Amino acid sequence: MENEQKKSKRQAAAPADAESQETKEAKEPIEPEAEKKAEQAPKAETQTPDPAAQADELKEARAQAEEFKKKWYLVAAEYENYRRRTTGQSAQRYLEGRADVVSKLFPVGDALELAIASCAEEATRRGIELVQKAFFKILEEEKITVIDPVGQPFDAEECEAIMAVDPAGDEESGTVKSVYRKGYAQNGKILRFAQVVVVK
Repeated sequence: MENEQKKSKRQAAAPADAESQETKEAKEPIEPEAEKKAEQAPKAETQTPDPAAQADELKEARAQAEEFKKKWYLVAAEYENYRRRTTGQSAQRYLEGRADVVSKLFPVGDALELAIASCAEEATRRGIELVQKAFFKILEEEKITVIDPVGQPFDAEECEAIMAVDPAGDEESGTVKSVYRKGYAQNGKILRFAQVVVVK
């Protein structure tokens, strides 16, 4: 009877010990696998920057910046030259266009000069001279000069010889004796050659 009571006590104590062991295991935290690996992995050593490598990188960066600056200056200079060139060309085309329009008035100037030379009536001649004065005013505003080389040496750059005559008196050979049709120039550019008679 006494043996049976001891056996019953041992059986009752065994479940209690099992429960105690399970409770102890439940209280222990379970570490994640990643944290275990992180703890096991060796810590990375901190690398000190290499001064020589940094100096080389800085030198290379400065060289690239200098190259970019030179290219920018070159592009800016080319654009400025292009702008000036196109501006000058536009201005020149504008002046040439105006000169073409004024050139159409040259025959009018020729007609006025012939009318004045052949007009016998004083009042009519004065009226024509006023018109001729207005014509010369237009030429002056357009910076157009008249080529009238009477008595001057013949210049093929400005004149066109239409006739050659024998000298009279003390006339020198190669001089312009008379002008058949006056010429016109603008800023050194010949708009119309003067037609002249030259002494042989």
